Amino acid sequence: SRFPSLLSVSDRTMAVGQNKRLSKGKKGKGKKAVDAFSKKDWYDIKAPSAFQVRNVGKTLVTRSSGMRVATEFLKGRVVEANLADLNKDEDQNYRKIKLQIMDVQGKNCLCNFYGMDMTTDKIRSLVKKWQTTIECAVDVTTTDGYKLRMFCIAFTKKRQNQLKKTTYAQTAQIKAIRKKMTDIMTKEATTVDLKELVRKFIPNSIGTQIEQACQCLYPLKDVYIRKVKTLKAPRFDITKLMEVHGSSTEVSSAPISSIDEGSKVDRPSETPA
Repeated sequence: SRFPSLLSVSDRTMAVGQNKRLSKGKKGKGKKAVDAFSKKDWYDIKAPSAFQVRNVGKTLVTRSSGMRVATEFLKGRVVEANLADLNKDEDQNYRKIKLQIMDVQGKNCLCNFYGMDMTTDKIRSLVKKWQTTIECAVDVTTTDGYKLRMFCIAFTKKRQNQLKKTTYAQTAQIKAIRKKMTDIMTKEATTVDLKELVRKFIPNSIGTQIEQACQCLYPLKDVYIRKVKTLKAPRFDITKLMEVHGSSTEVSSAPISSIDEGSKVDRPSETPA
């Protein structure tokens, strides 16, 4: 070539033994694969006494080791269950209940109500043409200090003997209905504690009450408490949690059915020799 290379031959050849990674194998080859589940424990999730089925399911957590305590990683977890499974009623399959783990006793995780929602397919089946959808949201505080946000949904329906195709409500009527919704939800939620309020959510008694109260303004159908969110909870109290779960002995002494304890046998009286 016209311009000679700037590097000499000695610079181009690599010194033997300088690159130490060539002689070694792949990094981390000797590590033994350990099953992650061998270091974990299963815990039972217990629902409050407002629901028929108390055993919601199971949850995993890494075993306690050193300064790491397993129960601290369980507290605060939020689990979701279908109301149809919790109450053994398929008619309530459109409701989803959120429960939060508040305390751990033995292998039992004690939960409290955290929120409620409706399934997407149920809401979409309600929304139709030729009718007015009325929605309302209100912040309430229960007597035991829980601050919740409640969402209500309702739809207009045809009056008796109505021939007109559409059932659109006027703006003034919508405002009056929304005011009625706010008043009823506030009254029903602020006069009871969280335990009693959950009992009202399950049969949708607040929705039925709103439907009856708004008949004079405009006929409504499919009135539901669509969603409930917990905004703020009071300081944790173990005695109140035990009240939600019924008696403390019922939770703490969970029988293990798989272990055969045997049956009682009368011992023959020993006769003196």
